[in-house]
Amino acid sequence: MKKHKLVFNNILQLIGDTPLVKLNNITSGFKGEFLVKLESFNPGHSSKDRIALFIIEEAERKGILKPGDTIIETTSGNTGFSIAMISIIKGYDCILAVSSKSSSDKIDMLKTMGAKVYVCPANVSADDPRSYYEVAKRLHEEIKGSVYINQYFNGLNIEAHYKTTGPEIWTQTEGKITHLVACSGTGGTISGVSKFLKEKNSNIKIIGVDAYGSVLKKYHETKEFDDKEIYPYRIEGLGKNLIPSATNFDLIDEFIKVKDEDSAHTARDLAKSEGMFVGYTSGAALQAVKQLDARNEFKSSDLVVIIFPDHGSRYLSKIYSDKWMETQGFFDSEHEKTIEKIQYIK
Repeated sequence: MKKHKLVFNNILQLIGDTPLVKLNNITSGFKGEFLVKLESFNPGHSSKDRIALFIIEEAERKGILKPGDTIIETTSGNTGFSIAMISIIKGYDCILAVSSKSSSDKIDMLKTMGAKVYVCPANVSADDPRSYYEVAKRLHEEIKGSVYINQYFNGLNIEAHYKTTGPEIWTQTEGKITHLVACSGTGGTISGVSKFLKEKNSNIKIIGVDAYGSVLKKYHETKEFDDKEIYPYRIEGLGKNLIPSATNFDLIDEFIKVKDEDSAHTARDLAKSEGMFVGYTSGAALQAVKQLDARNEFKSSDLVVIIFPDHGSRYLSKIYSDKWMETQGFFDSEHEKTIEKIQYIK
């Protein structure tokens, strides 16, 4: 039987080649054209599919990862889902140390994908034995035949996006991109994409998105780690309380900080205005664009690419829940409830 071009051997072959989609309504009145890289079109619904597959296959190629081994990773949820998905196809066991800040939706998804999950307190220092970094390290030491992905300090995190996401964006925009706006957590996405784009055109401006309560912006500006910057915040997968070596700060022109509340409402606005059901960090990325437009960053001739890392289904119990939003105090005179209550007909 002849193979159809859209018939694949397994779900892993669907990773990458995600679309660029123009924003039409929510950026109305902004100067420039705005395109979003919809990473939710990956089979695991996030950009983390790219790094998980790349790092695992590199470990296989080098003989570090062998049949029957266990893969261990720290994750806010998305990388863990990607690793669990890939482990199923390739036949590995999967253990994940997850931050308690991760939504219950993400944690339930990880369990459904067969991973063993350790939920660790979010608001402890990185070197605390209860932190998800230290728990993952301990499990790696205890479990024979285990491989610790360690995405925060793994250079392959950058290389995965240098070889895939960067070239895709350059080709899709026909080299006309003027700005890249991307959230920074591990920093692999923004660093890998920026490395490729800067090699093609050094004038492309790279803007990283950081959270209030994270150390990244100040470190970028001063090269000093300031633990006074650290305090609890709600956005998952954005910002850090440590400096990941997977972030190449020299490739990033500027960081802009966004608030939890604004980012949540911007994500909800995207669903209503563009029909895009996206994650918390996607809302954060567009919130940064709104703040940049307010300071007249863009010209009419600019072509701005914004990376939307994941899908809204991971945040049903958080930003898409009126109850959660209300509990956080996110509804006020400026931000009123925007999702209609369900009416039950009796």
